[in-house]
Amino acid sequence: MYHATEIQTFILTESADVDVVAAEVVMEVDNNTSENRQDASISESLSTEDQSVQCNLPQRGVLHVDSFAENDRIILYYTGFKNYKQFMLLYSVLGPCVNHLSVCCHLKSQDQLFMTLIKLRLAKDDFELSILFDISEKLVSKVFICWLNFLFYQLSEIDFWPSRQVVSETMPMHFRAQFPTTRVIIDATEVAIQKPGHVGNQSASFSSYKNTNTLKVLVGCTPRGLISFVSDAYAGSTSDRQICERSDLMNKSLFSSGDSIMADRGFNVQDLFAAKDVHVNIPSFLKGKSQLTAAEVVKDRRIAAKRIHIERVIGLAKTFKILKQPLPAKRVLLGNRIIKVCFLLCNFKTSIVGSSA
Repeated sequence: MYHATEIQTFILTESADVDVVAAEVVMEVDNNTSENRQDASISESLSTEDQSVQCNLPQRGVLHVDSFAENDRIILYYTGFKNYKQFMLLYSVLGPCVNHLSVCCHLKSQDQLFMTLIKLRLAKDDFELSILFDISEKLVSKVFICWLNFLFYQLSEIDFWPSRQVVSETMPMHFRAQFPTTRVIIDATEVAIQKPGHVGNQSASFSSYKNTNTLKVLVGCTPRGLISFVSDAYAGSTSDRQICERSDLMNKSLFSSGDSIMADRGFNVQDLFAAKDVHVNIPSFLKGKSQLTAAEVVKDRRIAAKRIHIERVIGLAKTFKILKQPLPAKRVLLGNRIIKVCFLLCNFKTSIVGSSA
């Protein structure tokens, strides 16, 4: 015979079988005293309450970006954008063709973009996204690839390289006082990939700096933090100079006479830009000297203090977690586009470089 407290505990912990338990309790009470009948009545009321709680549990639904229009924290978590307004700015920049992408999906175009950004931002599996958006895994992959290619081509058509005048007008105050001719700050960054199966690809993509297989890109930003240049992705063993030689930075129309580039010590490319009358500001080399002069030390410290902006921008781009973990083998062929899209999306966020930096 059940004790009253045992009946209550059993019902509360086994709510999934509440109907069966209630029936057993009623049968037991019929053969006992009025006191036990009262206990059974209490337990039945508890089971009824428990059932009502079960009935009120929210059902699984499809994520819609419009549902979070007033919740900046959720938008930031899922997309990396500060608020819904920044998300819609990106959506509007993509143009009216967003409504004509050939993806057979019941999701609205805004939600397809939302899902793509979640994939980039949080690196979620296709299976999890299929649950969140109530579509098949195969369709998740199809939507992601379609929108990734679309974003790549649309954002690549935008001219993010500002004129000399715009760079000067937006240059932070302290930066202008020390390096007024700077047009772009450049640095290389690497994204890990899964070890290729082919031996030749393993050797080509192995980075001695990262001690793993990577893709490497050259990134440039203005003194105010706008990402104005992203090169194509190359195998991790490619040197910074080789990427620079093959990139659009060598395009004569990008620079004006008297411009300067700021870079790390590894970018020993002064000779490549000398013919364009473009100076390259990099930290000094010892060149056989035991120590640097006082003037060189001061200059190097100033360069380091300003060059940090490009490292901060790269760090901002790598808040897209898809760049923080090794790209799977099936995504390596899309690696160039994934990297470029993640970096260019940062231009739709609030600048992380202040006006007085």
